[in-house]
Amino acid sequence: MSDAAQPTAAEVRAAAEAVKTALDRHLAAVEGRSGEADPAVYEAFNQLAAAAEVYDELLYDRYDEVTPFEIPGTDDSLPPYTGPEEPNAVSVLIRRDYAVAEPQRLLAQAHRVETAVGDGMGTEASATIHGALGILFDEFEADEIASRPKEFGLEEGDSTLWVTAADEAAEPGAWLEAPFETVDPQRVVCRFDVSAVFDDEIDDDLDDPDDPDDIDEVVEPEAEIEDEIPELDEDEDLEALEADR
Repeated sequence: MSDAAQPTAAEVRAAAEAVKTALDRHLAAVEGRSGEADPAVYEAFNQLAAAAEVYDELLYDRYDEVTPFEIPGTDDSLPPYTGPEEPNAVSVLIRRDYAVAEPQRLLAQAHRVETAVGDGMGTEASATIHGALGILFDEFEADEIASRPKEFGLEEGDSTLWVTAADEAAEPGAWLEAPFETVDPQRVVCRFDVSAVFDDEIDDDLDDPDDPDDIDEVVEPEAEIEDEIPELDEDEDLEALEADR
């Protein structure tokens, strides 16, 4: 940061006072909480986190120093639940990301399906990646593909699952055009995230060069799991694909 843009000492001091005030408010909210999901505690927590983040940034910009504590971010957290106590309907929202790690395997699998269930029109939809994806996700359930993505030439990325509560079930066809636009975060009953970021954090905690037992505990089970998953013969798939064409 340039000298002209640096915060003043007074601004840093004011940010520190804001943290002190936020600490007092958070403690008061915790002492007077009305339940596990008290919105006052949630709001005080967010205010404290925001004040601490501002102070930390100004402190670093002005003095090249950081605070000795870390407050978890709140961007991915959910607000307190305000939905019905006894919901009459639920919606399950799922997103799974994949990388097309082995395009030829993906094409071979799609071609196999197209040959087995094709209508004889010879459209060769399996000749393109997007066509192959359409064939495979039409033929197989999404959960089945998620259970063995390598067989389809895919590599798992992040995924998330949200369960939301509703007073009544939606009318048929009401949300099909935009299924994820009307999600109310305050009606999310539970949420489950899977990300390589979390795996990296666990690996960092366990990867102690002075303790080889930690490494064994992480690596050996993964090897056993991979051995249990049947792998398709990629060479056989590709040879069959070439022969068919």
